[in-house]
Amino acid sequence: MELEEKTQGLITEEMVQKYYHLSKKAKEIDRELSKLKKVFHKYFDLTEGVNQGGELSFENYILQRQIRVSERFKEEEAVLKLEEMNLQECIKVEKRVDGDKIQAAMTLGLIDQDLVEGWKERKHTAAIVVREK
Repeated sequence: MELEEKTQGLITEEMVQKYYHLSKKAKEIDRELSKLKKVFHKYFDLTEGVNQGGELSFENYILQRQIRVSERFKEEEAVLKLEEMNLQECIKVEKRVDGDKIQAAMTLGLIDQDLVEGWKERKHTAAIVVREK
């Protein structure tokens, strides 16, 4: 039994049509939500201050802005300062593959391309696209 015969009827044109229209509607909704968020953020920037949380109450709803803060080191600056202070134990050294140098080594014949292929991982991402005819 062929694959097409096994899957016959699992996907209908109506399902594809519904997916198409819903994804189109989702894009419209995302655009509208983005516009509203900009207005809300502008309101809180003006009334509470930039990067400040706030709350606005209505009869049936509460609009709230929460501010989350994340921190990262300025890597180059911090590493330089730590090295100046002789605190190398506070610096993590990561061994990473340099793709450009691997490519150059393959071009020069120092590394065999088949060998390099065994070192690679491939990640596959599936996407569904529906277009109108």
